[in-house]
This record gives sequence, structure tokens and C-alpha cells, in this order.
Amino acid sequence: MTKTTHDTVTKPSVQVLERMFTLLDVLATREEAVSLKELSEITGLHPSTTHRILNDLTIGRFVDRPESGSYRLGMRLLELGNLVKARINVREVALLPMRRLHLATQQAINLSMRQGDEIVYVERSFSERSGMQVVRAIGGHAPLHLTSTGKLFLANDEPERVRAYAMRTGLAGNTKNSITNLAVLERELSKTRQYGVARDNEELELGVRCMAAGIYDDQGRLVAGLSVSAPADRLEDAWTTRLQATASEISSALGFDEHRQPNAR
Repeated sequence: MTKTTHDTVTKPSVQVLERMFTLLDVLATREEAVSLKELSEITGLHPSTTHRILNDLTIGRFVDRPESGSYRLGMRLLELGNLVKARINVREVALLPMRRLHLATQQAINLSMRQGDEIVYVERSFSERSGMQVVRAIGGHAPLHLTSTGKLFLANDEPERVRAYAMRTGLAGNTKNSITNLAVLERELSKTRQYGVARDNEELELGVRCMAAGIYDDQGRLVAGLSVSAPADRLEDAWTTRLQATASEISSALGFDEHRQPNAR
């Protein structure tokens, strides 16, 4: 009988990654900068190896070098940590409201976030028993201008950023309904800002319509979109109020105060 152990999964398979993690762990225990010599002694790594790895981490901003020969954790770790925190918090806070919205509409409810020129689906709520369902796979992504949530983010951008997006992407379409003209897109975004709800009228996929409302954090930043996806003939305008109320509920749980952030849209 083969003996099973966990030894094979406790260390990275790439040695340089193991050494990098070790150095970061040591730096994480110190509030002050640590010298190259001390890091080498604590980790047992040769000074030249320690210097080489730290130099690469400095280039990536994972480590800072406040003075020659001393190191501390870098701001890139804070940036990534804040990003992860924001995504986890939004998802956790949104789960129960999303389920309630699904029960009310009997359609798929999606939570999406922006990643560059695309939106990424990070959570969903749907039922296998409610007939034909429009379901976006978690981790799936789509261009901003073809989705309701993506339009929320574009509507939140300055006009020059929208034009830059159009130049980068060429506003490629997926269906005959896709918006592929900048002027038409700008008019669509104007309506999104006016009504606070964005729509996808079979632009990403024929037979599927969506509408989305924004989710804001305690700083008034648009961090996610909550959308209802349904077969084109089943999407009801009457759901708009409930969709916006659910998005507002999630935003409030994240610390958003509509009266304190009047410019959020």
C-alpha cells in the first residue's frame, strides 16, 4: 500500500519561486527595511542569490530599496492586496441579494467586474429548474461595449477614454445588433448615465438581452455591475427598479453613501 503524504504540495516546484516566497515572508515580519546581509543570513541563501532575486522583485515593485543594500515590501503588494480585497468583498456581500433577485425574476443574475477592456463574470445566481437559462460562466469575459455591465464602466469613463477604447478595440461586433460605431456608442452611454441602467439588446449574443446597474464602494468608485440576463422575449422592464434597489443594497453594504458621493453615476 502506498503511503500518502502532503510533502509534495508544501513547496513550490520551481526553486527560485520558493526562494522568492521565503524572502517576502521574512520582509513581511519587519516594519523597517532589512539589509541584504541579514536577509541572506536568515534565509540561508548566498548573498549573490539573495541580491539577484531581490533585484528582480524590485523591478516588479514587489520590493522597495529605500537605501542601497536594504529592502522592504513594495507598494505593488498593497495594490494587488487591495484589488483582491475589493473583489472578494463585493462577491461575498452580493451573494444573498443576488439570490433574492433571482427568486424574484427567475432569470440568471450576474456579478461582473472590469478587467482592462473587458468585463469578467465573478459570480452568478441561477436555477436549473426554471427552464431555459442564460448563464455566463464564472471567469468568462466579454468586450465592454457588447455587455450591459461593460457599458456601465464605459459610461463612467471620461469621453477621451471612451474614444481611446474604441480605437484600441475597433468596436468589433458579435451580432447584427452590436454597436460598432463610436457615435452610436456615445449616445448609448449618455442614456446609461441618464437612467442609471445599461442594456444589452442582443449585442453579445442573439436571443439574449441584459440590463445592469452599478455597484459602488465607500469611495464612490464603480467596482462592479449587477445584471439580469434573460431570453430576449422574457426580459421585463419592470425588473429595473428591483435591479437598481439590489445594486444599491450591495453598494450600501460596501460603505457607499449616495448623499456623500453625489457624483457617482
